[in-house]
Amino acid sequence: MKSVILLLLVLCFVFSPVYGQVPLSDATGLINRLDIQTSGHVFEIKLVSNFDLTDYIFEKYDKQLTLYFESGLENNLAEIIIPSNLLSGNFTFTLNDQKFSPKIQSNEKIHFITMNFTGSGTNVITISIYLV
Repeated sequence: MKSVILLLLVLCFVFSPVYGQVPLSDATGLINRLDIQTSGHVFEIKLVSNFDLTDYIFEKYDKQLTLYFESGLENNLAEIIIPSNLLSGNFTFTLNDQKFSPKIQSNEKIHFITMNFTGSGTNVITISIYLV
């Protein structure tokens, strides 16, 4: 009886990971923490993505964040957390100068933005606030 239980236990470890594996590129994300210094304060923007952030620029007076990145994948995914006291209002998004509409969830402290888009190689995302 003990040998049957032991055999079943060993089989669980041998066979279940093969069928339960998720491709590495789908299960991991690169984490970037962007420290934005403006008006005597430091704000942290968090970016988790499956692409490599190469540079970023925050333009305080234009209320605009530009992200430069390289992607080796055709299907890209990113999640960005922006403090509400850094950028807040009506967002516009562009990817390589083309408007697009990611999913945005907001509360009084943060904006949680989920972006799904295609295109490998060098890309630019611009996040702007426009006044109505």
